[in-house]
Amino acid sequence: MTTEDITSLFKTSDRLVSEVSLSHHRYLAGEIDWRNRLVCIKGARGTGKTTLLQQHVKEAFGVGSDKALYFSMDDLWFANHDVHELVTYLYDHDYSHVFIDEIHHYGDKWQLLVKNLYDQFPKLNIVYSGSALLKLEQGKGDLSRRLMTYEMRGLSFREFLQFEGVGTFEPITLDDILANHRSIAANICSSVKILPLFERYRESGYYPFYLEPGSGYGQRVKEVVNKVLEVDYPAVEHVSQETIRKAKKMLMVIAESVPQQPNMKRLYAELGTDRNQGLKMLSVLDRAGLLALVPPKGETLKNLSRPEKIYCDNTNLMYALAQRVEIGTVRETLFCNQVGKDHTVSYSGTGDFLVDGRYHFEIGGAGKGFSQIAGIPDSYVVNDDTTVGVGNKIPLWLFGFLY
Repeated sequence: MTTEDITSLFKTSDRLVSEVSLSHHRYLAGEIDWRNRLVCIKGARGTGKTTLLQQHVKEAFGVGSDKALYFSMDDLWFANHDVHELVTYLYDHDYSHVFIDEIHHYGDKWQLLVKNLYDQFPKLNIVYSGSALLKLEQGKGDLSRRLMTYEMRGLSFREFLQFEGVGTFEPITLDDILANHRSIAANICSSVKILPLFERYRESGYYPFYLEPGSGYGQRVKEVVNKVLEVDYPAVEHVSQETIRKAKKMLMVIAESVPQQPNMKRLYAELGTDRNQGLKMLSVLDRAGLLALVPPKGETLKNLSRPEKIYCDNTNLMYALAQRVEIGTVRETLFCNQVGKDHTVSYSGTGDFLVDGRYHFEIGGAGKGFSQIAGIPDSYVVNDDTTVGVGNKIPLWLFGFLY
């Protein structure tokens, strides 16, 4: 491979890195230890993984660096060029870092590729991003002992406020919210009219591309869904077009009705599938960041026999996919999405959710009370349409500050 062979790839990298904006940074940018030799950034499509990589290259190495190269595996350049030859050329020319975007487009041997690059170029730092559907399999090509993995989620409400220029706020731990929510909320609301912003966020503020000019945010969300199912899913799993079609139908059925305690037998019958395939499709949609499966108390998603509740992953998906949304489900979806990043969320059996096997939460509007969880230790009511709570009643928007 010669310099002439790579010129177009270098030009593409330089253009993308030079044009990426540095005005907003995602929460994950400050959590990644870039010194590790092998870093994986997974995440749902549309959450900003590509921007994160390009921003880091721009800030750490500059445009036109002779030490680092960003490239994406879905670039047409790889239709007739080999990535291993490319990395060999870069290593021989004293490059120290490669940033490989969309690794799943390499195909089902992507894991072996990364292992070979890691083993054969011992002074090379490798950062790669990929679909949330990526699975780090044990066995051939196993990367688990070498790899630092990070997961990118969509914008939290806290990040949304920062992107909107409203203010910069530090993340708040769940323990701090439970113990000090009244003073925290009062302090934030003293300078911010929080509820109109919160309403905007849950309709169209989860994906960073909401900032792109022009209308059609809902259509772009639909396009994300289509690319996940039509491009990412078959790139990671061996699936037929019929399975993809059924997965699409499952997502639409759930988005339309959002069966909080679904009749699984009826759902599988409507899709023309059996229990095993149905559970597998649900798992894929959950991993892809399109659905959120809530297990019964005491179960984990890994050993799930059936979900107790099913939600869209985030409220923006609900508004984009469903003809009509139910406000009660919107509230529960938002709580599950924001709390579920760093905490275990399961079905309480009495209230709506059990968090970390200890805390019971009942979600509702401003008038929601404790009738369903009365007398239960560590129980809280989460109220929408409320700026500042009192006692064990906490405003819903505040859980958007967890990350």
